[in-house]
Amino acid sequence: MNEKTITILGAGTMGRGIAHVCAASGFQTRVYDINDAAVDAAMTRINGTLDKALSRGKLNEDERSACSARLTGTTSVAEAVTGSDLIIEAAPENMDLKKSLYEEVSKSLAPHAILASNTSALALTELAESTGCADRFIGMHFFNPPYALRLLELIVTEQTSEKTVQETRGFAEAMNREIVQVKDSPGFATSRLGITLGNEATRMVAEGVAKADDIDRALRFGYGHPMGPLELSDLVGLDVRLAITEYLYSTLGSDTFKPPELLKQKVAAGHVGKKSGRGFYIWEDGKKIREVE
Repeated sequence: MNEKTITILGAGTMGRGIAHVCAASGFQTRVYDINDAAVDAAMTRINGTLDKALSRGKLNEDERSACSARLTGTTSVAEAVTGSDLIIEAAPENMDLKKSLYEEVSKSLAPHAILASNTSALALTELAESTGCADRFIGMHFFNPPYALRLLELIVTEQTSEKTVQETRGFAEAMNREIVQVKDSPGFATSRLGITLGNEATRMVAEGVAKADDIDRALRFGYGHPMGPLELSDLVGLDVRLAITEYLYSTLGSDTFKPPELLKQKVAAGHVGKKSGRGFYIWEDGKKIREVE
């Protein structure tokens, strides 16, 4: 068992997925959210995923029990952060919300602790300036679902110390991550490329070039992508994709990132993908059923 403690701030889809990875990697793992319902829901989902892994023979009983035992939840920021070695913020993609959270975290942050953000697009340098520990601040961009996708984008600002980079790499390697390192810039590498592909695929659907499933199959079987850009957009959440492309459009100015009208329409209608049951596809019980006609 790893003696270090990791705190996850935010018990949503990404937060609970990151928590799963941390606990499975042997770290004592604390999960924070603003209310008990969110924390309890995250614990239930993580344990459900562990049960599936057990039933499929990917874990044995001892491993499953040990992983679950390393997880704790709390609605107290101080309790979540005090004594923790690495704090990974996985709050919604809202700059003001994250800054407010960092202000609260700073009151209980240990002098040696690293503070990381899982943001997929927001400017790390601006976030770092609000932490009071910019030299110990770094981006750790995980991919959904973290327990299945090993890629980790490590985002380094000009203020991030080399010591922080190396220690964070140590945590990531212990989690069996495939690490790519980039400097802080709008959209980093993965979001910038992913949004470009997703936006163009969305425009192709709107223009009647091809149906969503045919576009996705073209990328899967022609280019070896494990999942097409539209199915991936449904999985990530069309609302999340819209927020990212709006941010990239405002910061980079390129029409590549101009939000497609079809994307805006789907989000306005509440059809945001897997989590709502409808996006480019119909989803039931977490499984893709068919393309939306």
